[in-house]
Amino acid sequence: MKISKIFLYDEPSVPEIQINDLASFITETFGVPVQVRKNFFSYFRSDRETATRIASTRVFNPQAPFEVHVPTEEEINFEEESFGNNSSSDNIVLYDGFELQKIILDKIPSEELSIDTFHLAFTTRLSCTYDCEDNRYHGRAVICSNPSIVSTTGIIEAPAKPRAYYLIMQHSISQGLNLDTLKDKFRGKFLEYHDKNLAQVVRGYALQAIFYHITSEPFCDSKECILYNAHWQEDLIHAQIELGKLCEYHQRILETYKKT
Repeated sequence: MKISKIFLYDEPSVPEIQINDLASFITETFGVPVQVRKNFFSYFRSDRETATRIASTRVFNPQAPFEVHVPTEEEINFEEESFGNNSSSDNIVLYDGFELQKIILDKIPSEELSIDTFHLAFTTRLSCTYDCEDNRYHGRAVICSNPSIVSTTGIIEAPAKPRAYYLIMQHSISQGLNLDTLKDKFRGKFLEYHDKNLAQVVRGYALQAIFYHITSEPFCDSKECILYNAHWQEDLIHAQIELGKLCEYHQRILETYKKT
């Protein structure tokens, strides 16, 4: 699959994405022109109907397959207000990633849906997908399709923190201790909101989405590749920040792609 143009949709409430630098990186990597646009739902002038559809994709039972949620007025108002300022909330809400992707797809005009154009939207909404193997939803940093979604909240929340972190956290909560010292103890072992390393990390997730569009295989089994699907923060940090490059196999795929 040869791409002729890529559209990137910014999430301005997370400036650490550094969207223009990301666009330059993608152009240099794939030799494809990239157009940067503002927040997806602002760019396409979303209305209350769109807000209602988004609110209906909320997941309230993580142990059950997706069921359309009948949203309250408060939920619809929240989504409508988020079009212009989609900042993260202390109360994290789960959204079915595939249902959210359908809404995004429906907003894109048909003339921009040719097979050789690719859309990638950033959002603070926590996208998740239902896993039939363990019968529960899991948070996802990226939903690979066209359009693709990268959730900045998913980058922080989906890959698990070190096991020791959760053990100490449970003990601290039971003792009524302040959790701020816990974060200080493990600082650097996992990403945090507005982390300075997000600019580097989103490159890897953007590549995963683009490689999926090109090859239908977004992830790599090797922890020594930026396309590795990390389930632990320590693996994410290693692949995306400490290493920050493709493995030899995927580098060859990239070189072959650029030559065709």
